[in-house]
Amino acid sequence: MAMTETVQHYVARQPQLAWRRQIIRSLIRLIGFRALWNVTVTGEDNIPPIGPAILMMNHISLIDPVLCMGAVRHRFVIPMSKIENTRNPIIAPFIWFWGAYTINRGEIDRRALVNSIELLKSGQLILIAPEGTRQTHGLTRPKEGLAYIATKADAAIIPAAISGAMDWQQKLKHFQRPRIHVNFGRAFRFKTDGRVARDTLPAMTEEAMYQLALAVTDPDLRGVYSDLSQATTEHLDFIR
Repeated sequence: MAMTETVQHYVARQPQLAWRRQIIRSLIRLIGFRALWNVTVTGEDNIPPIGPAILMMNHISLIDPVLCMGAVRHRFVIPMSKIENTRNPIIAPFIWFWGAYTINRGEIDRRALVNSIELLKSGQLILIAPEGTRQTHGLTRPKEGLAYIATKADAAIIPAAISGAMDWQQKLKHFQRPRIHVNFGRAFRFKTDGRVARDTLPAMTEEAMYQLALAVTDPDLRGVYSDLSQATTEHLDFIR
């Protein structure tokens, strides 16, 4: 999304980006999944075929968004990318061609929040890493925003758990294909009655993070959410 583009125009042109995304997704699956990495995908049927939805991703490597974009075949994933990537000569063209949108991580980026909410209200599937940045040693406490966005748009949330991607570059240097697993957990919505008290959002986010930990197949990557006996579902309504 161009910085000068309005949210309304960006949302309205999503159908026009389908052919670009189809090309890139095909290349990701052909070159990435078959040649560069050995990728297995499970739980894709947990992703609703239509309607507002958020992939809630753990972030362990540079290629995590690409893995999610390639793993979901029946919908297009719209990732949120840090603004710094638009200044990277290698990554920036990819962001532009796919039609991703950006976030300033060092502040409360209201433009990114509005983009996320409006995309969801138009029925899109967006990708958010709630921790905000890469965490190679396991899940950490998330940033604020996920629960707020999801409740504002009444969006489904699907944990997108990635394992095995941390050292993919080193393995490629040694002519080894890294074994990567993308697992989509059970979809859920936050329980609301139309209003959500701000002091309830942290508890909702914690429950969502435990669902992400449950979906992570490598126990070493569950981090501060390793004790799954602490997981609660008071604020969650599972879709199936």
